[in-house]
Amino acid sequence: MLQHAQAPLRQGVGEGSGAEDLTRLLFDGDDRDRIHGEWRRLISGEAFAPRPGLSPAERTALSYERLRLVNDTVAGAGAEALSYDARRLAALHEWTGFVDGGLCTLASIHYNLFLGSLLDHDGYRRDLSPYTAMEHTGTFLCTELAHGNDVTSLETVAVFDRATGGFVLHTPNPGARKFMPNTSLAGGPKTAVVAARLLVDGQDQGIFLFLTPLSDAEGHLPGIRVSRLPDRTGTPVDHCLTAFDHVRLPREAMLEAAHGRLDKDGRLTSSLGNRRKRFLRSVGRVTMGKLCMSGGTLGMARAALAIAVRYAHHRRIGAPRAGERIPLAAHRSHHGRLLHSLATAYAMTLLHRAVLDRWAGHDPADPEEREDVERLIAVAKGWITWQARDITIEARERCGAQGLFPGNGIADLPLNVEGGITAEGDNLVIWVKAASEMLFAHEAGPALPPRGELTDLAFLRDLHACVERVWQTRARTALRGGPSGDPVGRWNETSGAALEMVAAHARLRAADALLAATARAASPRARFLMENVSRLFLLQELRPHTGDLLVAGHLTAGHVEALHTTTDRVIADLAPHLTTLVDAFDLPEEFLAAVPLANADYLDRFGA
Repeated sequence: MLQHAQAPLRQGVGEGSGAEDLTRLLFDGDDRDRIHGEWRRLISGEAFAPRPGLSPAERTALSYERLRLVNDTVAGAGAEALSYDARRLAALHEWTGFVDGGLCTLASIHYNLFLGSLLDHDGYRRDLSPYTAMEHTGTFLCTELAHGNDVTSLETVAVFDRATGGFVLHTPNPGARKFMPNTSLAGGPKTAVVAARLLVDGQDQGIFLFLTPLSDAEGHLPGIRVSRLPDRTGTPVDHCLTAFDHVRLPREAMLEAAHGRLDKDGRLTSSLGNRRKRFLRSVGRVTMGKLCMSGGTLGMARAALAIAVRYAHHRRIGAPRAGERIPLAAHRSHHGRLLHSLATAYAMTLLHRAVLDRWAGHDPADPEEREDVERLIAVAKGWITWQARDITIEARERCGAQGLFPGNGIADLPLNVEGGITAEGDNLVIWVKAASEMLFAHEAGPALPPRGELTDLAFLRDLHACVERVWQTRARTALRGGPSGDPVGRWNETSGAALEMVAAHARLRAADALLAATARAASPRARFLMENVSRLFLLQELRPHTGDLLVAGHLTAGHVEALHTTTDRVIADLAPHLTTLVDAFDLPEEFLAAVPLANADYLDRFGA
């Protein structure tokens, strides 16, 4: 029986495998080469080959070198176009994240947070060539040592100087030092966009951004105080604490747009009614940053799975028959876990595509629509990055002790995912905000209970909508029944159910993206695989919620009893196609060839 099970397990790309059609579905169809091609080709080059044994400082320097290669690829004014192209910018992170986590971080800061902020604030009036040519690397200083999630309380000040018409940028206390920006001398001269509280005649006008040179070829400029932070987990970046000692800035340093302009007499005009809204508009690039961070962790999850699946076929172990050896992939206990992760990775990828489409197509002049899509991006960022952590940990474990060695390309990935979970808004915090809004600004689930079979994709999808409604109803009930006059206590009663509602919403949106892609499959083989990937995702995510669905009458005892065997049959149908499913990730052969575990001769290469 084992021999029979083994035979079809290694089906990969080839005539009729469906891998090419799956790749088309995962990577933006006819737009695939424009969005993904240049980055895939870039990381295939010799400059991105593994460099084992480097010190943290050397790895950081290498990331800056590679950032310049990225800039050479987009060439000059193309850097501005990249900052405005959400799909290409997110794809840059998808393809660079798994080969160089430091580069992924630096690219996000330079192209999105720094250059994107300049462009969003009357950038056409500035000479951006020093930054598009990367004569100066851009960085972004917002979070402070004492102000992370409560960044609206930051204390760095930019005092309007009536005598010169400029500003004095100052850090008033140690807690106001900017926390974790890449402001060291590594990588050459740098210029920052700094978030600071604008003071005019002692009056707080809210937080705005200020263009601030930090260093030149000789070192840090006068008044710029930088100290390196200890090395953190994951691929190293030159994170620092940064303070300003009465640094004088010219009038044009203030980044202005319709939400805030300062005339020569120090009068502020704004299209927005309060300081909080002005601040959120100033740091609006953080929303795109969530898509970038999600993209980076997506690429890491897919790379980890590709390595683990290939290793599962190369690693051979003893079989029941004497003298026989079979691949790890022959065992359901092994390939079942990988398939669960693969189904989630497909759902994550397609959710990311759907959210990018919403972002690219929304009307920024419509406040309600913008708020809705920004909330969706926040929800997707939390779900995708948390799933990426689970997947990279699972894939690492399935590679056993071999997976612990960084040279095998998988050990650093879970740690790099952790950076994405925290960057551009800590996941739990952005979900709490989304939860508070979705209690009444969003209506969950169908009004009537669905009926169907566990193999029916539409039925499974609607069950997940019912789960969302269950938790929304619980959260609304808790909020209404919470202690009056105690906002924190009332929210504490509500938040658990509200967060479960957000998680259910994320799964539902992922399922919808997965099912929409399934409907676009062109070949019978690809449709078969996509239907079963969708089925596996929906079934596995349903398991923790069967009790609620049973009580509500959406499931029967027979459904619950059949859930395991139905899921197991889907895994059995997909098991022969493990390789096809990861080959569809289209990882460059140059990358895979450099990863010992991804090749049949990995034993000969270990320690070489």
